[in-house]
Amino acid sequence: MTTAWTTPAELRAQLMRRWDKGELLAEIVAPGDLFPLRLSLRGPTSSDLSERFDEVRTWAAGLQQSPGCRLVMREVRHRVIGQNSLPGEAWVDTPDDALRLVGKARDARAFQALLAITLRQQPTLLHWLQRQPLRALALAELWSQLLDVVAWLQAHPRPDIYLRQVDLPGVHSKFIESQRGVLSELLDLTLPADAIDTMASGAAQFARRYGFRDKPLRVRLRFLDPEHSAWVSGADADYTISQQAFARLAPDVRHVFITENEINFLAFPPAAGSLVVFGAGYGFEAIARAAWLQQCGLHYWGDIDTHGFAILDQLRAQFPHAQSFLMDHDTLLVHQAQWTLEPQPTQRDLPRLNEAERRVYDDLRWRRLRDEPLRLEQERINFGRVERAVMTAVMAVAV
Repeated sequence: MTTAWTTPAELRAQLMRRWDKGELLAEIVAPGDLFPLRLSLRGPTSSDLSERFDEVRTWAAGLQQSPGCRLVMREVRHRVIGQNSLPGEAWVDTPDDALRLVGKARDARAFQALLAITLRQQPTLLHWLQRQPLRALALAELWSQLLDVVAWLQAHPRPDIYLRQVDLPGVHSKFIESQRGVLSELLDLTLPADAIDTMASGAAQFARRYGFRDKPLRVRLRFLDPEHSAWVSGADADYTISQQAFARLAPDVRHVFITENEINFLAFPPAAGSLVVFGAGYGFEAIARAAWLQQCGLHYWGDIDTHGFAILDQLRAQFPHAQSFLMDHDTLLVHQAQWTLEPQPTQRDLPRLNEAERRVYDDLRWRRLRDEPLRLEQERINFGRVERAVMTAVMAVAV
């Protein structure tokens, strides 16, 4: 049979596209004007009737066997075969008819069960069900627990406890953590405005957004001054403390170095009145509250690549006085034999770089030194150069 005539499979495909968009289930939540729905139907031409009459009859019989589809017949008069009735229009009158035609009646019943429990417990979320019916269906086995979490937070807004302490039957902290994305959408619709910290967004800030305690950020540091008294006798002055403790630290130091490489952190040369912090790439939230850093010489040592300078630029948003360390043009050129490729370099403008840093950054992002994106990783720099640079830095007048 020619594909120019609409087949039962093509009729189902038209409805499946509606299903895939969530339109059929949305009609169950809030019936609109989708039904009765006319489907596109291509039928035989006049010449097909005379030349392929048996195929036309087979085609018409096949359409009439499509469950849930109502056919409107049209009368066709032909000088050779006389008058005949052929399908002229195809209609689906109700959502139930559409679901039967695409074989989704069982899924629809499961969705109706979700709709019923939501109507009883959280009617505010009916609009979400209408907009996200397929997501809700995919979450059918978890939906009751999700509603329980919503109800618990409505009763305990901004609870100031850890997720592990939420006491709900069948709900554990890993469940909440694994469903932070959808829970954020549901909670934003059901909680009062004063229960949501709108400045916190994304899965990583779920706890802060809804008033849970979050795992404290940690700062790892080493005191570099041999004269500094160790907190723990016999220790190597390598400590990891909380963000809050770091903010209250206020040590007697004049210089703070930040390095992104752990071995460099461990091998960092001794320096009077100084300490070194092990960085963590983008993001300086862990040290941002340490006001005492504003009174120290702050030196950032990252890779000489586009992202190293981007991280420096971000650090200066918190600490404008921060200086780059061993990220200069001379260091880059002296270590040409140690250059490697930088994966996924950035080319965005970095407004907080000084003139010398911007020249190096522009050389890197516009590939002026080599046709490929290059980098000099900080651990490839000659250690003698590191020692000399540290000595020069600590001899400078503190900020």
